[in-house]
Parts: sequence; structure tokens; C-alpha cells
Amino acid sequence: MVKVVITGSNGLLGQSLLNLLLKEKENYQVFGFSRGDNRSGRNDFSYVSIDITEEEKLKKALLELQPDFIINTAAMTQVDDCENQKAACDLLNVTVVKWLAEISEDLNAHLIHISTDFIFDGIKGNYKETDIANPLSYYGSSKLKSEELLLESSINYTILRTILVYGKVFDMSRSNIVLWVREMLEKGKEITIVDDQFRTPTYVEDLALACKVSMDKKATGIFNISSNELLSVYEIAQQIAVAFNLDKNLIKPISTSTLNQTAPRPAKTGFDLSKTNKELEFYPKSFKEDLQRFKEILI
Repeated sequence: MVKVVITGSNGLLGQSLLNLLLKEKENYQVFGFSRGDNRSGRNDFSYVSIDITEEEKLKKALLELQPDFIINTAAMTQVDDCENQKAACDLLNVTVVKWLAEISEDLNAHLIHISTDFIFDGIKGNYKETDIANPLSYYGSSKLKSEELLLESSINYTILRTILVYGKVFDMSRSNIVLWVREMLEKGKEITIVDDQFRTPTYVEDLALACKVSMDKKATGIFNISSNELLSVYEIAQQIAVAFNLDKNLIKPISTSTLNQTAPRPAKTGFDLSKTNKELEFYPKSFKEDLQRFKEILI
């Protein structure tokens, strides 16, 4: 029986991971760490209400449980908030990862950590795991620092870099691009979407599965996880409209420069998935195909 702790178990990825791992209760003993009440809608796992930014409480809880794997899905990911609240961003995105690495070393546990395309400057696009990082935002810098902590450690770690994650779980604290575009168009509202930023969006079910595959294979190192086709955010919104039979004429293209966002965004990211295909034997699909899978669970 593999003992797994999921930090941030109330989040989109956290809940998706719970749902996936609890299909195999004979293989995994699952513990969810999150603040406040359990929001997953499930009571067939051990939930620990904890603020993981309190070092002593975090280390004590993990030492008591002695997990084989820690999957860290907790992060401050709202890019402008990170720019405005640097101390809070550092605490959750960097310091907590340092503590998790230290405790993983003590327990000989394997740490799986989620990172982002925002560690890159967006000039080149189609990034490999080995490409040089050059973050434009404080959020990107914080995630790069967390990666560097693991690279410099002596623990077994897996870093899964991902892009623009979407999906739906039982109780959601925030929306994502697919749900937001769908909701606006269903209400008949006109929306403006940037046409000069390019991404390969990630279906949360795929990201959860990549965490499980990494665990099952005991894969170490850095891997890219996203869909396999680079699209502008405007094209992403258009495909959402088509998938849900909504009016794509309500979507109007704009340029990034008109948004006045606090933190700069990379213009073009997207991932080269060849290492993921080869070493994880994991083969992500196109956004269009993933949208159809997502649509089926929404109906």
C-alpha cells in the first residue's frame, strides 16, 4: 500500500487527484492536506485541515504520517496577486517547497511538484525541459526558485510543468478559462480575449494522471504536461464556443497591451512533449479532443 499526501487537496488538481487515486483504494492510502473544511465531497480518505505555511504543524503532520509520496498541488497561481503580494507568494511557492524537500529527505519520501510555463519569457515557444528559464513575472520567478530548490536537493523529486489548467470538480473556489468562456457565452455576453498570447492548455484530468504515472514509475526529473497543439488564447475561446455550440461571434480579439495587467505574461509558451511521450509513456491530445472529454462529464 503506497501512502500519499496531497497538499492543496481542496483545489482543482487536488480534488482531481483524490478522485483518481481513490479508484484504487487497494493500492493507495490517501491523505488530503488543505485549509478549512474538506471541499471534495468525499469522505473515503483521511482529510487533515492544516495551514501548510505553518512550518512546525506541516512537519509534525508529515512525520506522523510517514508518506511514501508527497504531491504538492498547493500554490499561489494568480499572477497579478503574486506581483502585489510578494511575501505571500514567496511563502507558499518557495518556502513551503523548501520545507517539503527537507521533510522528504528525512522520510526518504518522493516529492512531486507542479511548476509552470511562466518560468519562460515567451520569446521562443515550444519549450523543452532543458531550455533556459527567464521569468517575466514574480509568479514565474517564485516557481523557478522552487524548481531550483529541488534540483539542488538530494531527494527523489518529479517536477511537472504545466500550462493554463482547466476542468471541474465538486466544490470550486475559482473558475478557469473553459468554464468562464462557456458561462459568459451562455449568458449571451460579449467577451474580449487576447489573440497575441499562445498556449497549450492542460485538462486537469491529464495533469492528475501524469502525477499518478510519475508516482507509479517513480520517475524523477522535469516533465512537460499540456495538450499538444499551440493555440492563441483567442483560438482557445473560439474552440470552446464551437464545442459547446455557443455563439463564437461574441468573442472579440484584443491585444495584450490593452489589458494593463500588473504582471507581464510570456507571449508564446507551449511545450515540446517528446520527453513526456518517451519516458512517461504519456501522450497528451489536442485541446479540441480534450474539450470533448470534458464536455462529456459536464453534461
